[in-house]
Amino acid sequence: MGKATRAALGETLIELTDSGLDIMAVDADLAGSTTTAKFGAVYPQRLVEVGIAEQNMIDVAAGLSLAGKIVFTGSFAVFGTGRAYDQIRNTVCYSELNVKLAPTHAGVTVGPDGGSHQMLEDIALMRVLPRMRVLVPADYQSAKAALRLAAQTPGPFYVRLGRVEAPEIYDADERFELGCAKVLRPGADVTLVACGVEVDAALEAADQLAIQGVSAEVIDAFSLKPLDRATILESASKTGAVVTCEEHNIIGGLGSAVAEALSEEHPCRLVRVGVKDRFGQSGDPDELLRYFELDPPTIMKAALSICVQSMS
Repeated sequence: MGKATRAALGETLIELTDSGLDIMAVDADLAGSTTTAKFGAVYPQRLVEVGIAEQNMIDVAAGLSLAGKIVFTGSFAVFGTGRAYDQIRNTVCYSELNVKLAPTHAGVTVGPDGGSHQMLEDIALMRVLPRMRVLVPADYQSAKAALRLAAQTPGPFYVRLGRVEAPEIYDADERFELGCAKVLRPGADVTLVACGVEVDAALEAADQLAIQGVSAEVIDAFSLKPLDRATILESASKTGAVVTCEEHNIIGGLGSAVAEALSEEHPCRLVRVGVKDRFGQSGDPDELLRYFELDPPTIMKAALSICVQSMS
């Protein structure tokens, strides 16, 4: 097991500042959990702590960006997007400010904190905003890459980070680009498009499908907005069957983005694996992934069902 994607935040901000970028971070009383405290320990004048005031956090970040800074915000995903949505929309995105939202603790893998803290709607909220780019890294190294990409690209970004440790998928030298997905495993019978912690689950499902003679192509939709439509459509045209996998509500997230692309350019059979229009609940992260049917057996079952439909 590797590190949690949230562990990349503080460490990457230090590296970016060391490299000469004018980085600032603003947090809302959660710097220890989001790991921006690590950044503040090295660069104390570059971390602004606003207390439990997420709307103020976004406004302070906006002001710092207008002073020429590259600004990252912390907090938990449920607070950093939900409580401050008006400020994100009307101050950051409307004015196209250089603010990077990088909250942690997204999805059901937050665990015991329960449904009030398990943000399952954030991708939908961020994806619909004009000028906002949305990145959903699958592991520690891709999280570092997402944060670097956000820092080096002007304008608003949303980088979705998680609490739970994530298996290592990428090497430190793997290159990521905005609007580009990663084909992690080639296949011919079904396409598995995943993001975040579900990428590893999709890879596990592909291994099990191979035992049953089903060739699954696995795509990491690291950049959810802009979406790599070309890679997904090319795969769909080859397999004729697509399963999307996300630790998010199936409404408005990756499944919706892929469905939009397919319906417009290459209609084919699609099954969306994700949280089915529900709130989360308290539990162990692995138990919750099974309970909400986000685990490899569920992905495998969805892939087998859609392959049968495609052949009928």
